Amino acid sequence: MREASFVKQNKEKWIGFENALDNNAKINPDDLASYYIQLTNDLSYAQTYYPGSKTLLYLNSLASQAHQKIYITKKESKNKIISFWRDEFPLFFYQYHKTLLYSFLIFMSAVIIGVISTLNDDTFIRLILGDAYVNMTIENIENGEPMAVYKSGSNIGTFLGITINNIRVAIFAFALGVFFSVGTVWVLFSNGIMLGSFITFFYNYGILEKTSTVWLHGTIEISVIVIAGCAGLVMGNSFLFPKTFSRRIAFMKGAKDGLKIVVSTIPFFIIAGFIEGFITRYGEQMPWFLAYGIIFISLFVIIYYYIIYPILLHKASTIERSEAQSNLIPKPELT
Repeated sequence: MREASFVKQNKEKWIGFENALDNNAKINPDDLASYYIQLTNDLSYAQTYYPGSKTLLYLNSLASQAHQKIYITKKESKNKIISFWRDEFPLFFYQYHKTLLYSFLIFMSAVIIGVISTLNDDTFIRLILGDAYVNMTIENIENGEPMAVYKSGSNIGTFLGITINNIRVAIFAFALGVFFSVGTVWVLFSNGIMLGSFITFFYNYGILEKTSTVWLHGTIEISVIVIAGCAGLVMGNSFLFPKTFSRRIAFMKGAKDGLKIVVSTIPFFIIAGFIEGFITRYGEQMPWFLAYGIIFISLFVIIYYYIIYPILLHKASTIERSEAQSNLIPKPELT
């Protein structure tokens, strides 16, 4: 391509970018990086075909300005931890909402299977939860304390033990995704069947309302297991469906994204462990409005952070990106 044609083809884009940099226009860092990549591609082309030209000098100067702008923008975020939880992760997680839905549907299908199986077979609950646990629970029910198991042990010991176990289950659900997502599906399925069987077990004894005590901590605990399952599916599906990437690159990206999702669940598991260690044991003495208040607040926090908030951030980011792009288009002067 002749230099004149090259300049004519890209002149408007370069001028728009230069105006945005000179006027300190607010540009999303990701968009700025994208524009910078386009600019460096043009610079490389000019270095190859138009060495020593004024076009090359101009593009080199513009690329230097853009580099400084990107560097300054990246330094604006001083607290990376707060930025990760508040902005980076929710916006990142938006792309995996469909995978989260699949994880939820798998889990709920297993819950339904557990409910139906326990309703139609009295021995099914023993197969799933074990004779020792079932016999202990029946004994507690007959003694008028169906939730006595949650009153045993010290507060701190229960908190630490449950939290560590829950994190272990989450990591397990994620790690088994390496087996083409099948391992993660198995974890979701087994936990779903256990939950369905457990709830129906109490229903069969006519004390279903007592399970509200379990949901004090279980609302976050179960929700986050589903999210950890989503992380495993992200990793496993990245290998099965690499799209335009090679399977190796796609899997590396899926593993990194899945791990980021698992990390996001750790604070919630700590909260669930705290509730089980310090609050659940008093659930039967707690006023109903307080118990259900904790349950609904827990559910709202999970839904808001993982579903509603990412959608809101995505919409805001889309609007900001559109405005940034419009800033790169030179406005015609009125004559």
